[in-house]
Amino acid sequence: MTLRVLGVDPGLTRCGYGVLDAGIGRSASLVDVGVVRSRHEDTLDIRLLEIARGLEAKLEEHAPDVVAIERVFAQNNTSTVMGTAQVSGVAVLLAAQRGIRVAIHTPSEVKAAVTGSGRADKKQIQTMLVKLLGLDAPPSPADAADALAIALTQIWRGPGPVRLDAGGKARTSAQAVWAEAERSARRARDTSSSRF
Repeated sequence: MTLRVLGVDPGLTRCGYGVLDAGIGRSASLVDVGVVRSRHEDTLDIRLLEIARGLEAKLEEHAPDVVAIERVFAQNNTSTVMGTAQVSGVAVLLAAQRGIRVAIHTPSEVKAAVTGSGRADKKQIQTMLVKLLGLDAPPSPADAADALAIALTQIWRGPGPVRLDAGGKARTSAQAVWAEAERSARRARDTSSSRF
């Protein structure tokens, strides 16, 4: 079983998408990467419709197990934040309509997962993506690279069977193992306390 993740870097002019398949250990392979565009001169409803149609086409084409989206943070430019948040909502809705699990990652979480530093810049992220995914060149534009980084973060840090062992079987992530250990410990405590 291979986990497929669609990463989304929400944006109203350029919405980045990146599709990765989880591989053995911490490896991942590139399936698709690019951006869905809308025209700045169009009205908001038309722009959101264009982004929705583009993301919908990618969901249909690749049938991901998880859609990972970068969390929107407030910036100085309120109109940019609003557009980004609206596109994020579109991506969540499209995934929910198909019963696809949604994960949200903060920008610093993505930077730390890919580069080891939560303060990395876009060039550092692109350089690491080339190395980690065995690419010939950094994905372009930056929105596409960011979407791949978001997908890679989900593969490495998301819950559930996200990695394959040497035999090609899904291996449970560390988070899932930890959660199960906590549940077992809680059950053991509850059982022992109910005896008294």
